[in-house]
Amino acid sequence: MTTHANELAVDVRGLRKQYGDVTAVDGIDLEIRPGEVFGLLGPNGAGKSTTVEILQGNRSRDAGEVSVLGSDPAAGTRAWRSRVGIVWQDESAPAELTVGETVRHFARYYPRPRDPEEVIGLVGLQAKAGSRIKALSGGQRRRLDVALGVIGGPDLLLLDEPTTGYDPAARRQFWELIRLLADEGTTILLTTHYLEEAEALADRLAVVARGRVVATGEPAALRERYGTDATVEWTERDGTTRTERTDTPTRTVAELMHRFDSEIPGLRVSRPTLEDVYLRLTGQEDAR
Repeated sequence: MTTHANELAVDVRGLRKQYGDVTAVDGIDLEIRPGEVFGLLGPNGAGKSTTVEILQGNRSRDAGEVSVLGSDPAAGTRAWRSRVGIVWQDESAPAELTVGETVRHFARYYPRPRDPEEVIGLVGLQAKAGSRIKALSGGQRRRLDVALGVIGGPDLLLLDEPTTGYDPAARRQFWELIRLLADEGTTILLTTHYLEEAEALADRLAVVARGRVVATGEPAALRERYGTDATVEWTERDGTTRTERTDTPTRTVAELMHRFDSEIPGLRVSRPTLEDVYLRLTGQEDAR
């Protein structure tokens, strides 16, 4: 069973969740298309993990409408659950088993699993297939968690900060895995604190702050919409470095060219990055 072409893989309207006096999710709306890599960004406590838990059917909601692969997660059947893979922040594998034993064991839970040896190779654990999980490094355990998330061949993969603890080389290898899964048609929801990762992988992003979605769009569109100021940097004749933030950088450069009447020493024009936009949208711009 697959999601119909014109049906959203994830459709969330007015999602709310409260813990006592704390509102974790305060009316979130999300639309994720089939086959899309969708990034969910936000600071700690913004409501990202709670939202992912509700989408997976692991946590109840207080209000709102949620459809995941055409079903309400709160009433998800065993067949529905087999179509949703998830990688939590916390490790889930038994420490005494080997990598190979664990992946092969989890494969038995699914009606149409991927080949365990293929999955072990995809996450870069071939050399550790015979090692017990308790002997793995933190980064290797995260790779195993990813293997367990994809072993069932899910239609939707939920990734909650999956590359925490990865070194840069392992993170790049993980990116290649996500691109491969996306090319195969898997819908992917990714939460991450790595802005470079979100920009490299996500077709679209939603930025969450204080339990609400404050912006949604393609990474380039968000930079264009919310990152209006550019920074122009140059070196004065006395050797001092000057910078100016402006929404008309071309005009600033033209004025400098006229003043210097030649090449502008040390000229550099930088546009706002996704990180700049993210910090502005989440009210953390002054924390840099």
